[in-house]
Amino acid sequence: MAEIMAACGNDCAACPRYNVHPYEKTEEQLRRTAELWHRIGYRDHAVSNSEISCSGCRPSNWCRYNVIGCCTEKGIADCAECGEYPCQNMLECFKVTESFEPMCRKVCTEEEYAQLKKAFFDKKKNLDQLQEKQKGRTE
Repeated sequence: MAEIMAACGNDCAACPRYNVHPYEKTEEQLRRTAELWHRIGYRDHAVSNSEISCSGCRPSNWCRYNVIGCCTEKGIADCAECGEYPCQNMLECFKVTESFEPMCRKVCTEEEYAQLKKAFFDKKKNLDQLQEKQKGRTE
């Protein structure tokens, strides 16, 4: 499957919430994801399938770090394209994301943890790699 990277470095193709062709999720998969989000502490209760389902970042979507809004304002696709990367906002985003990793290791199966690592915990690595690729194209 093709790589689909969010502006913040999340790997949408690996995300259990991402529900866009060809990554459609069944009702059961979405329900299990909502339950997982509750177990991890991402949500205070298991939300509905429609609430857990994601169709990608848009400036109108709520984002704690306003990453897509910032990238849209700057006319760039992702944070790796920004001359200020990693800014304080993204450093805080990485820190908060990493803060969930111990709970994920504790409550997730190996398969669930591997999926979350690829989808979320590798965001800094993903952005760093994108930035290196972009530097290579400009040199």
